[in-house]
Amino acid sequence: MVHGVNTRVTSLAWTIPVDLGLALPQLHPFKETPMKKRIFACAMSALFLLAIAGWADDKENDEDRLKNAGTVLREILNIPDDIPQDLLDKADCVVVFPSVLKAAFVVGASYGRGAMTCRKGENFNGPWGAPSMMALEGGSIGFQIGGEATDFVLLVMNDRGANGILSSKVKLGGDASVAAGPVGRNASAETDVSMRAEILSYSRARGLFAGVSLEGSTIRPDNDANERIYGKKISAKDIVIAHETHVPPAAEGLISTLNAKTPKHKSS
Repeated sequence: MVHGVNTRVTSLAWTIPVDLGLALPQLHPFKETPMKKRIFACAMSALFLLAIAGWADDKENDEDRLKNAGTVLREILNIPDDIPQDLLDKADCVVVFPSVLKAAFVVGASYGRGAMTCRKGENFNGPWGAPSMMALEGGSIGFQIGGEATDFVLLVMNDRGANGILSSKVKLGGDASVAAGPVGRNASAETDVSMRAEILSYSRARGLFAGVSLEGSTIRPDNDANERIYGKKISAKDIVIAHETHVPPAAEGLISTLNAKTPKHKSS
C-alpha cells in the first residue's frame, strides 16, 4: 500500500491505478480534418504523377532503342564488306544492341540493351516478326576496337539457340556456342566456325566492322522493357516465337530492313 493512493495488486504486477488523485492527460483518437484529407490526396496524386512520368520516360527510351536498332542494322547491311548474305539468309533470328558504350565494358560491369526478332513460321520460314527487348551483360568483353560506342549484331543460327535465349539468361560460350562471324560478301557460310556455332557475333565502332567474340557474356530478355513496349506482361517467347503481338511502330524500321534484305530463309 502506498500512503494516500488507492491501488490494487494482481499477482506480482501492478494494475492501472484506480484513483491516484492525479490529473492525467486525456487521449483522443486521431481525427481526420478536411485539410488533412486534402494534403493526403495531393501527396498521393503527386506520387502517382511521378510514377507515370518515370514510366513514360522509360517507354520513350525503349522506343528510341528500337528505332536505333533499325538504323544500326540498316547501316551495317549497307557496308560493302558486311555480313555474308548466305549467312544472313540462314539465320533464324537477329539481335541488335545499338550504341553500347565502351566505358561500360569493365570486368563484371558490361551492359547493353537492344532487341531480338525472329522469322515467323514453324520452321522460321516466314517474314520477320515482332521483337523482344533484350539485355547484354557479363564479364570483360575483349573487343576493344577503340570506339566510344560499339554496335553489336548477333545472328542466331538455329532454333535451339533461339529458344534458349528467349527462355532465360544464357551465357554465351557456355549455354550457347558463340563465335566471331566472318565478314565480306564473298565469305562462305560453309566454314567450321559458321556451321558449329549457334550464334555468330559482329561489332561496329568508328566505322570499323568486324566479327567479334562475346564469349563469357550473358544475354537475356528484358521483361520490364517488353511490358512497357507492349502494354502488358508477356514473355519473350510469346512475342517472338508464338507471335502474339503486332510489330510496334518503333520497330518497323528494323523489321522492314530485314524483310527487304533477307525475305526468305534458306535452310542449311
